Amino acid sequence: MEYTHLGRTGLLVSRLCLGTMNFGPLTSEADSFAIMDRALELGINFFDTANVYGWKLGEGVTEQIIGKWFAQGGGRREKTVIATKVFGRMGEWPNQQKLSALHIRQACEDSLRRLKTDHIDLYQMHHVDPETPWDEIWQAMEVLVQQGKVIYVGSSNFGGWHITAAMETARSRNFLGLVSEQSLYNLTARTIELEVIPACRHYGVGIIPWSPLAGGLLGGVLEKAREGRRASENIEKRVNELRPQLEAYENLCKEMGEKPADVALAWLLKNPAVTAPIIGPRTLEQLNGSLRALEIKLDDEVMKKLDQLFPGPGGEAPWAYAW
Repeated sequence: MEYTHLGRTGLLVSRLCLGTMNFGPLTSEADSFAIMDRALELGINFFDTANVYGWKLGEGVTEQIIGKWFAQGGGRREKTVIATKVFGRMGEWPNQQKLSALHIRQACEDSLRRLKTDHIDLYQMHHVDPETPWDEIWQAMEVLVQQGKVIYVGSSNFGGWHITAAMETARSRNFLGLVSEQSLYNLTARTIELEVIPACRHYGVGIIPWSPLAGGLLGGVLEKAREGRRASENIEKRVNELRPQLEAYENLCKEMGEKPADVALAWLLKNPAVTAPIIGPRTLEQLNGSLRALEIKLDDEVMKKLDQLFPGPGGEAPWAYAW
């Protein structure tokens, strides 16, 4: 396994991050335990979750599964850099969502209880809350850091200017601020190249791409369809929109002798702004297969072909669209 620093911090995390969103809804508790055990065996020390995962209001199903796994001991908690999130609705009352200081404090305590741990390594804001001022948000996070309940703070689904506003306010408070941004980023979704990646690079914020396979589109979806495996209705719609590109992409991967999913991950890993793409295996087989991406080295010719198949926004703003 390869490791890298999380943003500008001294914290070392694996180049692949284990996403746990399937734990509970699609993957049983026993299978989730097996996947997490295997991840540690493979050297993956970076796990991502969220208090809303499991999709049962207020229950934090996925966090509970991880907490039971930690409780088995054997160094599981000590070896794991655990990242969770705050923002989503966790109850029917008005202050059980978003980023008020009250909700941040309550949500953190609840996540600690479910995870059966005394601290969260990376506490991420799951979305922007334009109704809460940054001074209030940072005051709440500062208290959690001072109490030792949170070590690092990250964001998710922020725009470039949100990252700038957050970092400048943190700087004025002599606080470390954001160390990571978790964004939608893959070959078919490259909007963050305009503003988010430049902002993150400027402030030393590591990028953690979510949906690196575009929900399965980049995982050999056409080949799987030929084998008789059905995709979701949303994926089938996207397949029809992108069929020529996907056909060319899967043919390119076949020429390279690599699986489409591995090439998609390798493309992200080649970007120096990327810390670790989130892989969300439902099975042990899927987890084991992801490691190949770390070994693939994409040359300039392949990168050029991928750019032609899945064009980005044209570079960074404003040069992407202005003279």
